[in-house]
Amino acid sequence: MRILMVLTSHDEMGDTGNKTGFWLEEFAAPYYVFKDAGAEITLASPKGGQPPIDPTSDSEDAQTDDTRRFKDDADAQAELANTQTLSDITADGFDAIFYPGGHGPLWDLAEDADSKRLIETFAISDRPVGAVCHAPAVFRHTQGLDGQPLVSGRRVTGFANTEEDGVGLTDIVPFLVEDMLKANGGNYEKGDDWASFVLRDGKLVTGQNPASSADAAREMLALLA
Repeated sequence: MRILMVLTSHDEMGDTGNKTGFWLEEFAAPYYVFKDAGAEITLASPKGGQPPIDPTSDSEDAQTDDTRRFKDDADAQAELANTQTLSDITADGFDAIFYPGGHGPLWDLAEDADSKRLIETFAISDRPVGAVCHAPAVFRHTQGLDGQPLVSGRRVTGFANTEEDGVGLTDIVPFLVEDMLKANGGNYEKGDDWASFVLRDGKLVTGQNPASSADAAREMLALLA
């Protein structure tokens, strides 16, 4: 079982001067769900190398069992520091692709041609595609074989407008994940703010927020069983 995890390389929160990146829990929790199931994991990002960790997700009050495990895991840290460059990756040999969130993907992965190519290849070949929290931003431009948006007519979730408002970034982000999914014809659903909520529609798995990370990864594994 080989799983490709794709992380953002973007570290600027618009023009605020604040830093962003990927959300540590949204990487660590799925990483260990996959790893503990015996999966071989490949990490990639648009620029390769060490992807930026959102500093807020690395604060003491944001730590979870999975992030603490990561901080004690030298091998995982070395893997993360050496992600492959996304443009060098093909879908060949991988069983699934998964995107951790954080605000970074709104700027780079949402517009990345290599990411679009990979997602469409996985989807067309009926392999699982997963994204959690802000990472459903990667479906902004992806299309199905019919030329329609990949999420059109499908049950999807992602970071809710109420959650974005809750963190005070509604006017900072380039677009709102919920609004984009709806505009692309997705049947957007959400659970309670900050509580785990995951949807699976065919081989497409989406999670609403950081709390959804591990559950989204488990849904992916169920598709690979």
